[in-house]
Amino acid sequence: MTSTLPIPMSLIDLHCHSTASDGVLAPAEVVRQAVTRGVAVLALTDHDEVGGLAPAREAARAEGITFVEGVEVSVTWRAQTLHVVGLGIDPSHPQLTAGLAGLRAGRRERARAIAAELARCGIHGSLEGAYAHARNPDLIGRTHFARFLVQQGVATDVKGVFQRYLAQGKPGYVPHPWASLEQAVAWIRASGGVAVLAHPGRYRLSSGAMEALLAEFRNWGGMGIEVVSPNHSLDDTRRFAHLAVRFGLAASAGSDFHSPEESGLSLGVLPPLPEECRPIWSALGLG
Repeated sequence: MTSTLPIPMSLIDLHCHSTASDGVLAPAEVVRQAVTRGVAVLALTDHDEVGGLAPAREAARAEGITFVEGVEVSVTWRAQTLHVVGLGIDPSHPQLTAGLAGLRAGRRERARAIAAELARCGIHGSLEGAYAHARNPDLIGRTHFARFLVQQGVATDVKGVFQRYLAQGKPGYVPHPWASLEQAVAWIRASGGVAVLAHPGRYRLSSGAMEALLAEFRNWGGMGIEVVSPNHSLDDTRRFAHLAVRFGLAASAGSDFHSPEESGLSLGVLPPLPEECRPIWSALGLG
């Protein structure tokens, strides 16, 4: 991951998903899709899983683009579920792999609980249905349930399912304890990676709570924050750019791509970082 010249931000995408977690394209297909969109630097960041990195890396090598090893770690902070992206990780590091294995086991427990809650709402067979949509049975998530419910005609799209059943406060939502913020950052740092707070605009936090989160994240060794994300409005982007500068955090950008039909942004279709931001790719040796 080295470069002698700065890489235009429009060619960088540092957050996307494959069938190793809850994306719909296989890891190598994600890479090929990124290439068709003009991406020169890609990070695959599957949820709590690094099994897709090897095939993605090989595809990136064949396509001649720079590949960044990544992961997206599930975190619980003050009863809120957050995500921390690790970039430039060593996917074979024992501390990271053990931590992720524990999170995947927790996902299986949560899946059974979600199915039970949906059954109380009159929606039966959701556990089997969700697993039918999970190409990696070790990584089951709410998106797999959502795709099953769309298939059953419960809603017209995945977003609608989340709004009616799977978001916090809805009848199919099941809270679950994930990694602590300290643990997630420690696993990423131990594996040689850089920790980035993912899509902060998604979290239901007051201004004071967000500032407390960023201070704690920085103190544990977090280095970046996603400023550009499909979850962010223009005002969000400006706000998190300001907070990145204030807390001394580098700024990252990613499409959070899952599928052509479900994602708010396609791979490589990213607005520019605000000028005051320090890009995270400098910390990754990418120019």
